[in-house]
Amino acid sequence: MGNLPQQTESLGQYQSLFEAALQRAARDEFVPRIWKADASLWKTDAAHQKIIGNSLGWLAAPRFSMDRIDEIEAFSREVRDAGFRYLMLLGMGGSSLCPEVFSRTFGKREGFPELLVLDTTDPDTIANLEARIDLAKTLFIVSSKSGSTIEPLSFYKYFFDRVRSIKAERAGENFIAITDPGTLMERTARDAQFRRIFLNPPDIGGRYSALSYFGMVPAALMGCDVREILHRTLSAVEMSPGATAEANEALRLGCALGALAMSGRDKLTLVAGQEISSLGLWIEQLVAESTGKEDKGIVPIAGEPLGAPEVYGNDRVFVAVSVGQLESAENDRLSTLQAAGHPAIHRVLNDPLDIGAEFFAWEFATAVAGALLQINPFDQPNVQESKDNTNSLLDEFKQNGKLPEQELLADDHGLKIYGTPSGGSTASEIVKQHLSGVKSNDYIALLAYIQETPAHEDLLQEIRTLFRDRFHVATTTGYGPRFLHSTGQLHKGGPGSGVFIQLTCDAMSDLTIPGEPYTFGILRQAQALGDFSSLAAHERRALRVHLGGAVADGLTELLRIVNEPATA
Repeated sequence: MGNLPQQTESLGQYQSLFEAALQRAARDEFVPRIWKADASLWKTDAAHQKIIGNSLGWLAAPRFSMDRIDEIEAFSREVRDAGFRYLMLLGMGGSSLCPEVFSRTFGKREGFPELLVLDTTDPDTIANLEARIDLAKTLFIVSSKSGSTIEPLSFYKYFFDRVRSIKAERAGENFIAITDPGTLMERTARDAQFRRIFLNPPDIGGRYSALSYFGMVPAALMGCDVREILHRTLSAVEMSPGATAEANEALRLGCALGALAMSGRDKLTLVAGQEISSLGLWIEQLVAESTGKEDKGIVPIAGEPLGAPEVYGNDRVFVAVSVGQLESAENDRLSTLQAAGHPAIHRVLNDPLDIGAEFFAWEFATAVAGALLQINPFDQPNVQESKDNTNSLLDEFKQNGKLPEQELLADDHGLKIYGTPSGGSTASEIVKQHLSGVKSNDYIALLAYIQETPAHEDLLQEIRTLFRDRFHVATTTGYGPRFLHSTGQLHKGGPGSGVFIQLTCDAMSDLTIPGEPYTFGILRQAQALGDFSSLAAHERRALRVHLGGAVADGLTELLRIVNEPATA
């Protein structure tokens, strides 16, 4: 495989299951059928086949982008020559997570504008990002496949209004759009005279769009060597169709993940090396939204620190991805887990420019795992539910001037608890009652509709680690509404093994959305309520903990409650 990323598998007692999956993939011609866009590999009914047939453009995305690399690089020079110092990507889910990985991995590049990513409706975050930039010298990248997603549309309305206040009719010069042909966003961009519109192939789903305009244009604008990234990716792409099962590591990864999930090892625990530490966020949304449906799914666990063997159940598979070898401490922990019987896979990149090849490997592996699980990895049937709930709640706000209230179960020690009554009258009693139902092979998900700050993140990590160590179950954390476009599909459509704690708060400030009667704070609140309603409709075990205005204090109180003995 030359200089492509390398993979080793240490599957122990699951080796025979893995080999059986490889044999099935060879017998049923998984690889040639994927490259021939044969939808029957996943589903045979007409409705699913139509969706799949319109979703396999990701296979050609690296070539599509390489064929346009001169155009992309020329536009990057135009942006620098125009004096832009900042780039702000306005997106959500698949359109924002790949640029987020590029931003965190490569950082500020000398001589290029700094890339900032906005993918939250939290008004405090929006205000803080605005304070970091010079509006006149910021190029806003409005990134939306459908062109109608409420978050990027709201971001666009807000910042276009702000730029227009200083540039009047020339505000469009500070905006570009990346979208599909014929969308509302394309029409909006033309009417507002955007500097540039990049029209992506419409047969590429958002979470599979990393190697198309959605990922490559922001990467080039911030100064990444996109030409080299695509060159390496194409080396991986071009060897795939004719490679043997032994040499096709993306196929091997997909067969391992699918076979292990079907045997009960469905908690894909990601271990990312320091140089590519944010890659787990992108893998999480790809795997969760692709496989979490029909009461099946692979549950990706990103950002959970490695622990001792005794804190894990028998539902884990560990996949490490690193540039070169892992740090010695991480490598030692992984070796200890393997020795204790946990299956593990390690993928090694040569340097961060292998990131494109890694994106493609995971896309291909996820498609393979979907075939083994007999699901359609290219639809997202439950994502629309939360969107519809949010829109319904916003309509109610427009009519009544307020959002409906959930049933309040407790209000003490700075916490308000909402949900379905299940015993207990205090916050502590209700939270403990909720957690008493956690059982083997469950996972606990913290759904945080709060500002993402280092202090909040540290507390969330402390809470999740305590959950893992006490209950011996997998844990996930996600910031809303970002996760609605990724793990949200798994939460509702995947296995019923999730135990959910939704965290909401009062915003310190709020911002109006031009042309709308509601603010960003109201939008975020409606998204949280809509998400909770969707979880309840699927009979998921969910509790809402409102942290008030002092979020860190509220998280600290929740940590205290969780840390108390269960019998207290």
